[in-house]
Amino acid sequence: MSAPLKIPMPLRVPELAPSLGRLIVPRRLAEPWVPLEDIREELATRVLELGGEGRVAAMREERDQVLAAMGRAAWTDAWERAVRRAAERVADALGREIEFTGRRMRMPRRRWRQRLLSGTEKRAIAARLATGGGRFMAALDELDAAAARVADASVLDKDAHGAWQEALRTAARRLEAAWLALEGAVDEERRRWAPEFADIAAWRPPLWPVFALWLPFAVALVWLGLVLGGYLPAPPWLAQRLGF
Repeated sequence: MSAPLKIPMPLRVPELAPSLGRLIVPRRLAEPWVPLEDIREELATRVLELGGEGRVAAMREERDQVLAAMGRAAWTDAWERAVRRAAERVADALGREIEFTGRRMRMPRRRWRQRLLSGTEKRAIAARLATGGGRFMAALDELDAAAARVADASVLDKDAHGAWQEALRTAARRLEAAWLALEGAVDEERRRWAPEFADIAAWRPPLWPVFALWLPFAVALVWLGLVLGGYLPAPPWLAQRLGF
């Protein structure tokens, strides 16, 4: 007796825009101190593009392409690019603030340049901005598992298809939360670096060069005044010049 024919389950990519929420339509009381709108829009657009690519592949019944377009690697690449760009923008803004404050306080160029962010500090900023993506990454793990089940699902395995679609929606919701956490982390970076800015703003030029340059001159003027007033004898070379 031959085995029953297995008909693969047609894959349908759900609409992800409602699940992206504030990643598409932001609602905030104040704008981040570093402009992030273009990065947010790029991230949201990329996810919607992935959904479009998945739907086109689904119409062609290209199951592998559907799963690749909506797979972990594509989501991760979009998120990591957004984190990287946001971290670079924060680092640039901090660098400009350090330079502006240093110049305003007339700090020597060499000194304020020593305070600019190092490569390690820039990587640390990127790591802190990505911290809020933990639940998003966990959602991608669940998406991977659901994709593995739906890859071989037949038309009779409707639960597997429904679980995969729900895993996609969950990933989109977790991405929204990750982005909101990133915005909060960007604001926290400004507070984290506030003591550094305050330290630069409190800088004052050292006074010892003033004393080193002007004290001998002041002593010489006082001595000359005493000589001209007759309180001190004039040395021969000065007496000759002054006609004493």
